[in-house]
Amino acid sequence: MISSSAAIAFVAALIFTLVGVPSSSRAGTLQGITAPKADIMLSFVVPGRISAVLVEEGSAVEKGQALVRLYDEPERIQCEQLKMLSEDQTKILAAEAELAQKKVDLKKVEMARAKGAASDWEVEHLILNVRIAELALKSARIEQAQYVRRYRHARSQLAQMHLRAPVAGLVEEVSVEAGESIGTLGSVVRLVQNDPLWIDVPVPLAQAVELKNGQDIWVTFPGEAAAATPNGRIINIATVADAASDTLRVRVEVPNPLKRPAGERVAVAFAPAAEETTKDLAQLEN
Repeated sequence: MISSSAAIAFVAALIFTLVGVPSSSRAGTLQGITAPKADIMLSFVVPGRISAVLVEEGSAVEKGQALVRLYDEPERIQCEQLKMLSEDQTKILAAEAELAQKKVDLKKVEMARAKGAASDWEVEHLILNVRIAELALKSARIEQAQYVRRYRHARSQLAQMHLRAPVAGLVEEVSVEAGESIGTLGSVVRLVQNDPLWIDVPVPLAQAVELKNGQDIWVTFPGEAAAATPNGRIINIATVADAASDTLRVRVEVPNPLKRPAGERVAVAFAPAAEETTKDLAQLEN
């Protein structure tokens, strides 16, 4: 008579054999395919002629690093001119000095009128001059503010002629050469961020409901031994299940210090081996 524990062990071994997983492997392991955290095809939003390609395929780049530049000499000259005008306070200072002088003149005439040495007409005339000087100062300030806005706009236009990396990563593909003319939204540089890697795992609903964002996970790459300690985490659990497969998409993130390529098939476990084995045996007993 075969004991209950022996029967359970026999069934477990048979299951492992049928699915092609060694009995020493982590139970409850699911499969997934690694993908880049970011895979971006960069383009210019303005047409132009390529002035310089500053990176090569395979180059590692930092966020904000210049990748490709369009010919931009006219735009740079205009930007420099507007910068100078936006910082020029000469008209404002002159208008302030003019207003101060008009106020002094008005005060003197008002004092003279109090002594009978000036007429009301002269006072009213200088009051009007003060008002005109105030408007001239306001106009100078508005003009200077307009130059500031025009400079900001020119600087923004100039920035659109420099293609920069939105994230740190590796240059996967460069589609242009210096001297080439390009239209808007044409493919220029493909940038891939492979560290960390993302893995979308279809998890059975019964298992997925027990998972939480931020939970540690174990990812085993091809040719490597099963991870003994957690080396990744759950970053998102879908809110809509796939009715056809009765699964829920769980996205996990795993560091990639060895710069492994995306697209590998990996094993993902959501609990340590001992815990998973205990659960599987308990299910078999039931």
